[in-house]
Amino acid sequence: MGGPDGSEQFVKTHDFVQPRPRAIAGLLAAAFALAGCGQPASQAAAPPPPAVTIAQPVKRTVTDWDEFTGRFEAVEEVQVRPRVGGYVNSVEFQDGAIVHAGDLLYVIDPRPFEAVAEQADGQLSDARAKVELAKRELDRGLNLVQTSAVSEQVVDQRRQALQAAHAAETQAEGALKAAKLNIEFTHVTAPITGRVSRHLVSAGNLVQGSDSGTSTLLTSIVTLDPIYVYFDMDETTFMKYSKLWFEGKRPSSRDTANPVQVTLAGETKPSHDGTINFLDNRLDVSTGTLRSRAVIKNTDLSILPGQFGRVRLIGSAPYEALLIPDVAVATDQSRKIVFVVKPDDTVEARPVTLGPLDDGLRVIREGLKADDRVIVNGIQRARVGAKVAPSPAQAPAAGKPGDKS
Repeated sequence: MGGPDGSEQFVKTHDFVQPRPRAIAGLLAAAFALAGCGQPASQAAAPPPPAVTIAQPVKRTVTDWDEFTGRFEAVEEVQVRPRVGGYVNSVEFQDGAIVHAGDLLYVIDPRPFEAVAEQADGQLSDARAKVELAKRELDRGLNLVQTSAVSEQVVDQRRQALQAAHAAETQAEGALKAAKLNIEFTHVTAPITGRVSRHLVSAGNLVQGSDSGTSTLLTSIVTLDPIYVYFDMDETTFMKYSKLWFEGKRPSSRDTANPVQVTLAGETKPSHDGTINFLDNRLDVSTGTLRSRAVIKNTDLSILPGQFGRVRLIGSAPYEALLIPDVAVATDQSRKIVFVVKPDDTVEARPVTLGPLDDGLRVIREGLKADDRVIVNGIQRARVGAKVAPSPAQAPAAGKPGDKS
């Protein structure tokens, strides 16, 4: 009902105020208008599949290598000790230098030994003179015994005197040789070619000399080229090699110089080559390992005894294998997986069994086929069961068989 001013009037019925029908229609129209403001103009477009790079496994012949930690030792090491005692006159080498066999290292005062040699020479002259006298007396006795001027007993005594003179001469000759040797030993020379350590005794010091090992240590010399590297092989690896040998798939290192490669500290690839030349005759019962040794070329003298290195020993016969880039391998809890793109471009997670690295590529022992498409780039964008947009990767460069990263 309209009011005097033409506005909408409300009717109070049972204590409720009810609006007129025209007011209700206006409110509904406004509500619909407000609801329409939040409705999107069009449905959002679905995102495109993520782009990934794929590659098929590389098939080639590889050889497995096992890696051990080794320590280098000199092929020959000599502790230089004097064979005679005395005061050191001079040191004739530079600490840490390369010396050759026969080079003079130390000079010990030779004068006491020269005096002994002169004395021995005089004794030898005296002994020779007595030999000549004994000979003449024996000759006279032999002539006189024919005329019975002397008895047979006298001749026998003179014969015995000649023999004693010869024995004294021999002793004097030996004493003179020993004295001359002692003079020679006062010049201490290098017994081998190698790098010498520092001098442990300076000029003016008294040193003890003997042939029993109680003499004074003067210095030491080690050879550098070639050089040994010792490493310990665990029992499981030893049994594996034995099985391969029985099957004719790998020669035994006991009768074949199997090749090894050595990587030094700070290097990423092997820098020295060598061969196995010794396996111990028993396993160490405390560690369960077999001591092994390889001889390494060290022409640049870059390796020193005492250094550590990683030794790789040939561990199998050559075989055909599938390889993929190592970055394509992912870890799913306790297993290794790779992501394979199926023919409909959806992603599948494939469990694999890994082998060693070969020229930067990972050997796959089980889980892949040669025609599988493996994701090598964009793994983080791939989802199992979802579609991807694959594009082929460039073919990896082929490395030398047996090269490792």
